Amino acid sequence: MGGRFGNLITAMVTPFDTDGNVDFDEAQRVASWLLDHGSDGIVVAGSTGEASTLTDGEQRDLWRSVKEAVGDRAAIIGGTGSNDTAHAIKLTKAAEEDGLDGALVVTPYYNKPPQAALLAHFRAVAQSTSIPLILYDIPARSVVKIEHATIMELAQIENVVAVKDAVGSVQGAARLVAGAPEGFQVYCGNDADTLPWLSVGAVGVIAVASHVVGPQMAEMIRLYNSGDPAGARKIHLDLMPVFDAMGITTNPIPVKASMELLGHKVGGPRLPLIPADDAQRALLKDVLTSAGVLK
Repeated sequence: MGGRFGNLITAMVTPFDTDGNVDFDEAQRVASWLLDHGSDGIVVAGSTGEASTLTDGEQRDLWRSVKEAVGDRAAIIGGTGSNDTAHAIKLTKAAEEDGLDGALVVTPYYNKPPQAALLAHFRAVAQSTSIPLILYDIPARSVVKIEHATIMELAQIENVVAVKDAVGSVQGAARLVAGAPEGFQVYCGNDADTLPWLSVGAVGVIAVASHVVGPQMAEMIRLYNSGDPAGARKIHLDLMPVFDAMGITTNPIPVKASMELLGHKVGGPRLPLIPADDAQRALLKDVLTSAGVLK
C-alpha cells in the first residue's frame, strides 16, 4: 500500500555550522542526498530536526530552502507542533504559506493535557489550515498518549490524514489500522518497529536511521510490499544494530554523529543536547562499518 507522502520518510536533522547557526546550504545538500538514497519524503524541523531550539524564522527559512532544493521530487512536511496551541496554529499556517505538502503535529508536551484537551488542540490546528496533517503520538517525549478513541475521532476530520505512531505497541498499531476510516494512514514512528508495523497495515515509516541506511530501508519496504516478507525480514534483522545504535543516547545526537562520520557537515546539536562523546562515536563507527555503510 502506498503512503500518501511516500513509504520511507526521513525526519531530517538540522545542520548547524561551527558557530551554531543553521547551515541552509548543507540542509539543501542533505535533503537532496536523502532523496537520492531511498527517501520518498522529508520531515523538516521535527523533533529530529531540533525544532524546539529553532526560532520561527529559522524554521521557515529551513522549510523554504529545502523546498527550493528538492522542488517537486518529494513531499516536504513541516514539523509544526508545539505545546502552545496558538503557536502550533501559527507554524502550521506558515507551513501552508511556504508551500509545504503537509504538517507533522506532535502531542503537546509538558502540559499533560487530558484527552478532551487533545481533541480541542488538534481540532483547532486542523481548522486553521487546508494542508494535510499527520498526528504525532510519542508519549516517551510528550508524556501523554493520544488514546485510540481520540485518534479515531480526529481521523474523521478531513485534513487529518495520518498518524506517526511511536508508541511501540504493535497491537495498538493494528487497532489503529483496523479502526481507521478510509484514507487515514498509519506510519511507524520507531525504526526498529518498521517491519512489524508493515505487517499489520502501516503504510511506511517516518525514520531516523534512513539518514545512513536509506537504500536498505527502502528495499525492505519494497520487498515486503511486493510479497517477499522473508527478504524484507532479512534486511530488517541485518539493520537491527544500526537501529539500536541510533538510540544509544538521545536523538538526534547519534544520527548527527553518524552523518558527520559519513562526511556530511551537519554539526552537533544545540544545547540542551550535546555532541556524541568519543565512546559513542567509536560505537557508531563500528556499527556503520559492520553495516557496510562506512568504508
